Amino acid sequence: MIIAIIDMGTNTFNLLVAQTSGAILHESKLPVKLGEGGFTDKRLTPEAMHRAYNAINAHLNTAKDLGATQYYAFATSAVRDASNGQIFVSEIKQRFNIDVEVISGDREAELIWKGVNAAVDLGERPAVVVDIGGGSNEAIIANSEQIFWLHSFNLGVTRIAESFPISDPITTRELATIENFMLQTVEPLLLAAANLNPKVMAGSSGAFDSFRKILARKGIIHDTSKASAEIPVDEYLKLHHFFITSTHAQRLALPGLDPIRVDLIIPASIFVNLLVQKLGIKKMFQSDYALKEGFWEELSNKDKE
Repeated sequence: MIIAIIDMGTNTFNLLVAQTSGAILHESKLPVKLGEGGFTDKRLTPEAMHRAYNAINAHLNTAKDLGATQYYAFATSAVRDASNGQIFVSEIKQRFNIDVEVISGDREAELIWKGVNAAVDLGERPAVVVDIGGGSNEAIIANSEQIFWLHSFNLGVTRIAESFPISDPITTRELATIENFMLQTVEPLLLAAANLNPKVMAGSSGAFDSFRKILARKGIIHDTSKASAEIPVDEYLKLHHFFITSTHAQRLALPGLDPIRVDLIIPASIFVNLLVQKLGIKKMFQSDYALKEGFWEELSNKDKE
């Protein structure tokens, strides 16, 4: 059977078309900015919902052309926090006859771990798995066999960008304010890490994809065909310094950085750098697989039972 999975993220809507217990046939993403302008009053704007309907329609057409017969859709931070989120979900059902599951932060984190674990060899020792979204960032301490701890933090890049002033370039004071806010928020992760001592980070979604693409264009990462890649920590730290000292125009000119992430890469990298420093991360990996691949893995494993 061919299935289609739509991950309705806060910034992008991601599509996976795959065979159950088979191969991935297609993956694509569309920029939607579903959470844009809605975090302050916790409402999805009409403009954002209109962009979402267009993206869903496009993804469904792609999936149908590829022979998909079963459809799954997941909504995350932007929808679960919005007062009109259920109205939005009901409208999708009426327009497209698709049931959207609004998942909890913990469920989102669990699926992300399953996806990343299929792409990255996490090994036996605890590692920290990180997914940076538009509304929330998921953090999971796990190895290849089990999850030891997980949490969803409302520190997504769009949420931070709409909550804090960020100049062009970001000022030292603005940077310190965001870092202090993040540091206070992730205290539960730091406490868990003190016991579990993860020294490896595996990251998924837009920011980590950008790190990989930029370093590939620089010739530092050579094999771009695999579902994961090592991001040398020293090279990441150089990128982070560039992000927090550069202007919008300078970042826009950086080969490998998606234009949609030119400004959002700043809060994303602040978060990653904070964890690298506070946890003493020694190795970092990027994973092409995240939530939608995690659900596909879950379905495939059920078919094997």
